[in-house]
Amino acid sequence: MADGTRVHAILGSLADVGTCLSLRIPARSRLTLDDWVASGTCHPELADVLRRLVAARVAFLVSGGTGSGKTTLLGSLLALVPPDERILIVEDSRELDPDHPHCVRLEGRVANAEGAGAVSMTQLVRQALRMRPDRIVVGEVRGAELVDLLIALNTGHEGGCGTVHANAAETVPARLEALAALGGLGREAAHSQIAAAVQAVVHVARDGVRRRVAGVAVLARGTDGFVETRRALDVSAEGRLLRHSATDDLARVLGAR
Repeated sequence: MADGTRVHAILGSLADVGTCLSLRIPARSRLTLDDWVASGTCHPELADVLRRLVAARVAFLVSGGTGSGKTTLLGSLLALVPPDERILIVEDSRELDPDHPHCVRLEGRVANAEGAGAVSMTQLVRQALRMRPDRIVVGEVRGAELVDLLIALNTGHEGGCGTVHANAAETVPARLEALAALGGLGREAAHSQIAAAVQAVVHVARDGVRRRVAGVAVLARGTDGFVETRRALDVSAEGRLLRHSATDDLARVLGAR
């Protein structure tokens, strides 16, 4: 009787709440990388490295947790792409809004009530390759479309980028391995594709209500043959720029392009 009363009370409280809606409203203003620096969320020297990443057409991913500002930062970086380049953005729902004059957008679609009409991210990435993109951008890599993105980045499409959920830059290889498995790639094949396709990771952290660019890392093969994250630049909680052993690796990545 006690359990029944508790269940009835819970159902009654839910009924009192009624229908709940979650609305995601895009910001009216577009943040530039200079805005990030001015607000103290990006170290000035780190901002210069990010500019060089874009200018050198390095393939990179922006990692971070939910609500950390990954998409906002990616939009700021895409605004640095030369205006004569075509950016092809693939998303499941529109979020990226870079200040760039030459963007082509592809947006996924869920199936209708009859189970027909779905357009998957994998299909969109494949179609994007036929649209003469200068840069392919996947708003958020979260499924089997990673495999097609890796293939694209390994077949002459330089400067591609996207975002991926990860608690730290060090966990990005494991995250990508899991997503590649959804696309049918085994572990060794996935790491081979990742090593050849993606050179850098920009990590964004959220400390309470404060968001900040936490650092830049390089992806490279370890002694076991699998991809690992090598820390290059980090920003301490006090705002100091910390240089690690992979700083030279990052310089080679920037200079090799």
